[in-house]
Amino acid sequence: MKLTTQTDYALRTLMFLATRTSRANVADVASLFGISVNHVAKVVNLLARHGYIRSTRGIGGGIELALPPNEIGLGDVIQAIEGDLHLLACVGTDRGCAIDAFCKLKGVLAEAERVQRAYLDTVTLADVVPTRQQLECID
Repeated sequence: MKLTTQTDYALRTLMFLATRTSRANVADVASLFGISVNHVAKVVNLLARHGYIRSTRGIGGGIELALPPNEIGLGDVIQAIEGDLHLLACVGTDRGCAIDAFCKLKGVLAEAERVQRAYLDTVTLADVVPTRQQLECID
């Protein structure tokens, strides 16, 4: 599985917010990671729609986690942002190809996906979040 840049930015944003005790803003995230503010804003919008962060407009507003880090599963976040994660199109469908009647590859890849998802479902944001001091040392 190869995650999209959007998922990468979403995970970075969540990790950043998990180190904060108060609201941050999109520019803070973009500046730290050297990412375009527009890209971070799109990711923030997606994360807010999926209930992982809260976005508050206006003076004193900003972005913050909507859930504690130990309640945010990486498997869920990746699934929410990525959607279809099948290694091959045939794995996620009953439609077969020319060799479907005797193909063993589909079952192997389906099991690989299951194992990967099962592992990601055991990892939470709390398991991967750096300390605030570690993030502040990034040049």
